[in-house]
Amino acid sequence: MRDSKRIDVIGLLGPLRRYARSLTRDDHQAEDLVQDTLVRAYERRGSFHSGGNLRGWLLSILHNTFIDDRRRQAAEARRVQQIAEAMVHSSPAEQESRVRLQQIQQAFMSLPDDQRAVLHLVAIEGLSYQEAAATLDIPIGTLMSRLGRARAALRAFEADPDQQQNASSRPRPNLRLVGGARD
Repeated sequence: MRDSKRIDVIGLLGPLRRYARSLTRDDHQAEDLVQDTLVRAYERRGSFHSGGNLRGWLLSILHNTFIDDRRRQAAEARRVQQIAEAMVHSSPAEQESRVRLQQIQQAFMSLPDDQRAVLHLVAIEGLSYQEAAATLDIPIGTLMSRLGRARAALRAFEADPDQQQNASSRPRPNLRLVGGARD
């Protein structure tokens, strides 16, 4: 006969989602956090004591997962800031080269966090795909997908470096009213 507390993880999804939403303030991030929590709980199921408080155990894992993610994001932000400062304080380049370097830096910094992390580890730190995937604790296919999207975004920037700067300042096209009366 199965222990009913082990089976009732489905019944605890509501409290887990509510707590995750209160921590992240975003529905999508909350769902990701709950999923990460359940994966961690499954991986560490041997540490749960039979007859223990399953709800408290899962909420604790959820909280710790949230804190770990925030710390990881803060550490990455510090590394990115240090890299940005190092790029600014490097030997002064000619004006044209400096502007170009700042544009590339801006394009790199505008990449989503996951793509920027992958590109940094592979292109700047020189890690192999396997090492980078292990560092980020993601499957190698995910790493390669993120790396491909990051490289494609930078290639698009190379094709038209003024695209991002001019995108917001471009005039909107004139719209024509079709099939209606003009006032």
